[in-house]
Amino acid sequence: MIGLSIFTGVTWGGSWPIGRQTAVWLLMLAGTVVVAGLLYRMRTSRPAVSRILILGGGPLASKLIEELRSASGFNHVTVGIVDDRPPGDDLQAETPWLGPLDRLTEIVEAVRANHIVVALFDRRGRLPLKPLLTSRVRGVIVEDVLDLCERLTGKMAIEALTPGPLILSKGFTNSGAPESVARAVSVVIAAAGLVFLSPVLALIAAAIKLDSKGPVMFVQARSGRDGRPFNLLKFRTMHPCEERPSEWVQDNSDRITRVGGALRRFRLDELPQLVNVLRGEMNLVGPRPHPVCNEEIFEQHIAYYSLRSTVHPGVTGWAQVRYGYANNIEEETEKMRYDLYYIKNRSLRLDARILLETVGIILLGHGASQVLSRVSDPPVETTMPADPEPMPPVPAKLDLLSR
Repeated sequence: MIGLSIFTGVTWGGSWPIGRQTAVWLLMLAGTVVVAGLLYRMRTSRPAVSRILILGGGPLASKLIEELRSASGFNHVTVGIVDDRPPGDDLQAETPWLGPLDRLTEIVEAVRANHIVVALFDRRGRLPLKPLLTSRVRGVIVEDVLDLCERLTGKMAIEALTPGPLILSKGFTNSGAPESVARAVSVVIAAAGLVFLSPVLALIAAAIKLDSKGPVMFVQARSGRDGRPFNLLKFRTMHPCEERPSEWVQDNSDRITRVGGALRRFRLDELPQLVNVLRGEMNLVGPRPHPVCNEEIFEQHIAYYSLRSTVHPGVTGWAQVRYGYANNIEEETEKMRYDLYYIKNRSLRLDARILLETVGIILLGHGASQVLSRVSDPPVETTMPADPEPMPPVPAKLDLLSR
């Protein structure tokens, strides 16, 4: 009170108006509430460092450790592995085995773990439910390995997913108000873009016409929402030909025109799809629409592929900015991991992030060059456990030229 009196230059006395005294009391009360709230939040917030204990020592644990090693912005320490049998030497060399599952409670206390990640592939009869519940009520975070990997990587491990967790998981808000807002934003931006970019579109059309023979536009049947086909519009980037060696981009790179190479690099060949947005066939953000002729093949070889059609396809998308163009079935599978993450976690905030990253790609020129840089590289190994059955052979001809 004395400090407050000195600060205000007045004393507590009857000369102070009742209204001013009331205001001071209210300010003090509000300040007390704010300070108490901050102290409570400091006491109940997650610790700065996650001390992670992994349940399981198989392929899921190996994948998690790999992702944790490359994760940025996640302050953590992996304290060890708990499983009934010691994992392989290669895994123990990086993360020690601490004991069997029935000793979980004492191990958690001994290593001061505050984050348990369940990475058991076969959990029937093995999951230590009582120790996990005890740890959970004591404030330890208990999380499924797939959920943590999803947060770390921005993609979903479709090989390890079963329909049950997908059905029960939160997210997938792809109807109602979120869909209406996304649609309205897409229409407004597409209309404004066509108006303001009309001089650029005219210059690109003229450059294509002067650079090579053939039509300015490339039109192709693509699969839209709920599998409905539509004609996707793009600026033509390749020399027309009657017979192609295959449908893969790497086998047709010599057909890319000089102007087409620049357009693909900066993704400017996609600009005519703003018309598709206004027609209601696409949104600004969503999974890239695939050629209709590839749908059956992808359905056979990519898990949960049909879920892509539950949302409008997009001019740009999470898989597009995170991975780029796909050039074979392995890369299409990798893109599906990102697409499924987007479909599950779709929001206006995520859409805004994708649009900003797309602008960065356009300005920096990271486009189709990503495809050619991966042609000589081996496929990306991203499977969680190995597939139980070998995949059937993939037809050589897939229409991916205009991805």
